[in-house]
Amino acid sequence: MLSLTIGPLALPLQPLLLAAGLAVALLLLRRLAPREARERLANQLWWALAIGLLAARLVYLLRHGDAYAASPWAMLDVRDGGWLPVAGIVAGLALLLLRAPRQPALRRPLLLAAGAGLLGWLLADALALDRRTEAQALPALALVALQQAPGGAAAAPAAAAGSAAAAPAVAAGSAATQTLPALLDGRPQVINLWASWCGPCRAEMPMLAAAQQRERGVRFLFVNQGETAATVQAWLARERLPLQDVWLDPTSALGPALGSRALPTTIFVDAQGRRVAAHVGALNEAALRVRLQELGAR
Repeated sequence: MLSLTIGPLALPLQPLLLAAGLAVALLLLRRLAPREARERLANQLWWALAIGLLAARLVYLLRHGDAYAASPWAMLDVRDGGWLPVAGIVAGLALLLLRAPRQPALRRPLLLAAGAGLLGWLLADALALDRRTEAQALPALALVALQQAPGGAAAAPAAAAGSAAAAPAVAAGSAATQTLPALLDGRPQVINLWASWCGPCRAEMPMLAAAQQRERGVRFLFVNQGETAATVQAWLARERLPLQDVWLDPTSALGPALGSRALPTTIFVDAQGRRVAAHVGALNEAALRVRLQELGAR
């Protein structure tokens, strides 16, 4: 599960799980701590969370500094999923231990509440399977290849040279249907779920189009959710995007099958066809470079 749908909204799951863990810690602290000390102890929890998030981000950036060197402003874009949770946990707990009151009547409820919140977050994250997509097979849902519009930018998917598993070339006027497993061709894959009405999808598309042209060792699949071929072709032609491997999912079934109704959602698949990572929301170029490095495609 990658996102949570609430009415018309589809929200990334990870921030919600973190907020739930904090809520557990604050509620338990309210029950265990003396009334006169609750606000002071709650502030320490908030400070531990803030320092933990800062440490998780900084250590991640240090670890992947080369990917962010070309676009340093991307370091401020915390929506890219660039966090190292272990560093954040260590920093947050260290701050709590250093600043916790010496009196057992105050120290004990603070540490118990923090531990319960942390444990709740970790358990919820494990149950949601957000970061554990290894060994999950791609769903065998049928996708329809987008035909190349006359003079347009959307190209029909072409088979990789020498690969028996690649999708066959699409003849003009035909309608090729393939499943995701059938599109595996021995390369890692980046599967982008998008729609032309989606603002974040439109914002990231030029970057993904450029990456498709540049990264020949990885296959980019652009799977449109719920729109007609005419709508997709018209939008790609208007934006002059030279995309290849554009596919239609007319019933928008792929997102729920992958665990996310949010757009855009990007799935990263290794050369063996296993989902190894996912990102809900718009990607920046630095985050994409990190993911490709992890896939071994760079």
